Amino acid sequence: MNKKALRLLAVGSLALVGTIRAEQGGGGHYVPGATASFIDALPDDSGLTAKNSYLNYSTSDSTGLHGLPFGADLARFVEVKIHADRIQLLYAFEPKILGGHYAVTVEPSFVWENVSGNGIPYTTGSGFHRVKAGTASGFGDLAFWPLMLGWKNGDFKYDVRCAVYVPTGNYNKNEMANPGLGYWTFEPGVSFGWLSSKFGTEVSVFSGMDFNTKNTYSDYQSGDIVHVDATVAQHLSLGGGNAGLGVNGFYYKQVTKDSGSQVFPGSYEVMAEGVGPVISYTHQIGNKQLDAEVKWLPQTQVDNTTQGNYVWAKIALKF
Repeated sequence: MNKKALRLLAVGSLALVGTIRAEQGGGGHYVPGATASFIDALPDDSGLTAKNSYLNYSTSDSTGLHGLPFGADLARFVEVKIHADRIQLLYAFEPKILGGHYAVTVEPSFVWENVSGNGIPYTTGSGFHRVKAGTASGFGDLAFWPLMLGWKNGDFKYDVRCAVYVPTGNYNKNEMANPGLGYWTFEPGVSFGWLSSKFGTEVSVFSGMDFNTKNTYSDYQSGDIVHVDATVAQHLSLGGGNAGLGVNGFYYKQVTKDSGSQVFPGSYEVMAEGVGPVISYTHQIGNKQLDAEVKWLPQTQVDNTTQGNYVWAKIALKF
């Protein structure tokens, strides 16, 4: 396995650059910060919630010795810029199951991406033979959650959920940039949150594991991933609503190796950590609740991946 680059996006989702042996094409369907705080938790009661999440990710790879896998080629000195917009529609049902609210979610996305790097043919595995670049835009892979079950006990909330990422986005193994990833991902996860009604303190933890299927277009099996997001924030009354200021951090680790006809030998599982500030605001508008959040998540430590910055902007309306 070789060098991996950033993990991205998208909604199936956004994602784009990888490493030999660390998710081909650049990372998996999960993106750090996608579920990380109270705005991403299940609502307290039944009804519809609409959320829009915008992601900007930029990075460059100048240290990789093995290169990143892009379909039929490897690439070194990769530079990536991605913009992605994800629209999430969540509906929580009134009848409870096992004492908790049952919800389903669908999340389409649209991705704009630009990727460039020095190409290395798989046939030789060494030596630069050309500069490659690609620009693509279009709908990303569709994500949906057929199972979301959440409970609330006072200021504590917790849930179990399972996401399915469907390879609906365009993928071409001969292109550097692709809106889709070309394979399915199944992602069971759990979350825990505490938002004190007395002190305004928030502690949120979201964790999951991504099980990937083989990309049959490129005969490449990306390894499975464990990821954790956590947020600690303080919320205070402001302007008729509540403002929050805190810190969000993530941990991302590949736990199984890649396989396939184009996987180079080695053990280069990807690992990434990051931490950054997050600000939020919540306001009641009649019988609707409006939530907004902005965060900056620089990758502070990486192994076998590129290093960059995630910037998220989210807004949600609970009907």
